[in-house]
Parts: sequence; C-alpha cells; structure tokens
Amino acid sequence: MSECTHDCSTCGENCGERTEPQSFLKEHNPAARVGKVFGVVSGKGGVGKSMVTSQLAVLMSRKGYQVGVLDADVTGPSIPKCFGVRQRAMADERGMIPVPTSTGIQLMSVNLLLDNETDPVLWRGPVIGGVVTQFWTDVIWDVDYLFVDMPPGTGDVALSVFQSLPLDGLIIVASPQELVSMVVEKAVKMAEMMNVPIVGIVENMSYLLCPDCGKEIPLFGPGRTQAAADAHSLKLLARMPLNPELASLTDAGRIEDFQGDWLKNLADILEKFHSKQ
Repeated sequence: MSECTHDCSTCGENCGERTEPQSFLKEHNPAARVGKVFGVVSGKGGVGKSMVTSQLAVLMSRKGYQVGVLDADVTGPSIPKCFGVRQRAMADERGMIPVPTSTGIQLMSVNLLLDNETDPVLWRGPVIGGVVTQFWTDVIWDVDYLFVDMPPGTGDVALSVFQSLPLDGLIIVASPQELVSMVVEKAVKMAEMMNVPIVGIVENMSYLLCPDCGKEIPLFGPGRTQAAADAHSLKLLARMPLNPELASLTDAGRIEDFQGDWLKNLADILEKFHSKQ
C-alpha cells in the first residue's frame, strides 16, 4: 500500500486516514444544461417502465418544460420506437447531440447510434455501464427534466446510473401481481443503499376499462401495490390501465399523441421539484 498523502483522491476506500466518502458522481457535458434528473426503475421486466417514462416526458413537455429521455436500457432500448425517432444521433467537437422528437423532447439511446435498430447489443456489463455513463457525460442536454429509463433489475447498469448521475429521485413501476412486494422491496433496498430518494410507485396494468359499461376489470386480480407501498411508507402515485389505444400509439411511434390523466398527479409532484431549484 502506498504512503498516505492525506489526499483522499489518491488512496483506496480501505485507507484508515480517509475522512470523507468517495463520490463516483460524474459531471455532465460542460456544454449541457440539466435541471432535475429522475430514474424510472422496475424490479423486473415487462411492467411498462418505458411507457411510464415516455408519458411522463410528454406530460412535462406539455407543461412547457424542456425535457429529455436518457435510454439506459441498452440491450432492450424502446424509447426511440415509442416516439417514432429513427435518425442517427450526431456529434460535434463539443459532444453528442440528442435527437429531438416531433414535439422537441430530446432523446439519446443506443438505437440512435446503430446502423440498424434491430441489431442486437452483444456487450458485457461493464461496457454497457460505460455507454450509459457517456450518455450523461458526453451528450449536450438542454433540459429542465431528464428522465432515465432504466433496465429492469439491479445489475451493472443500475449501479452505474446510481453512482454516476446526480439523481433527484426514483419512480418505481410495478404490476398488480403477487410478487410485486418482492420486486418493490428489491428496488427500495437498492435505492436506500445508494442513498437515492424514492418519489413513489406507479402500478401499471392495474385494470382494463370495459368499453361498453366503463367498469374497471382487474385482469391480474386485485392490485397488491398499495400494500407494498404502505410497507415501505411510500406513495402509490398512480394506477394505469391496460389500454389498447396506448399500445397502438406506441407501435406507431406516436406516444406524444396520447390522452389520459393517469400520471397527472405524478407530473404535478415532479413540477414542485423544479420550483425548489
């Protein structure tokens, strides 16, 4: 072990003279302007995390804010598809330039760097984590709100995001099934370990609205997300339905045309963060 210089940037984490915790936070691109940063996470795949991310971005844009989406789901990117964006991201001497959607929402995703959007990303975890970090350090964001669409689970990429980006909060997306309590607990524990505040939980696929009578039909049984939220003293921020129209808009790359107020309360909560700047 090298001799201690009392400069904690030069020694290991196990140094007995270390007096302050080591930070892995990265600075964003010097040419960028970034306001509040929120991660959208789930403990498992297939719960609609990208759908929630996309709708939140649209809602905050409709409120008049500059909004961006960092697609951190490198091996399963879906954000460009939701917004109908297919052009390649470009760069200049300052860094990478995010691709704007039809309403001006700024996107960066690995799919915007590939020759073909259907090409698989066959990279190992550390490489993927490095790419996500570069989406923060190299991209010239100009946003009031940046939403990070996280991959499912608690692996390398999630750790890279938690360590590298100055997250203002996390939004957990869950489904109504029985295992939701375990899934939520994993996400909550990781957030606590990384000292990232949790805004609350969104339950997706909560019900199907009958087109004839308007009755809510719980296809997966009664939702258990409220109990999971109560167990961790968290807010259940929204219950989103299974909506065929949303699926059609997403397939057509027209998520910016969606209508619905399921996430209005959450958008209002996020707007309060902006007023605290």
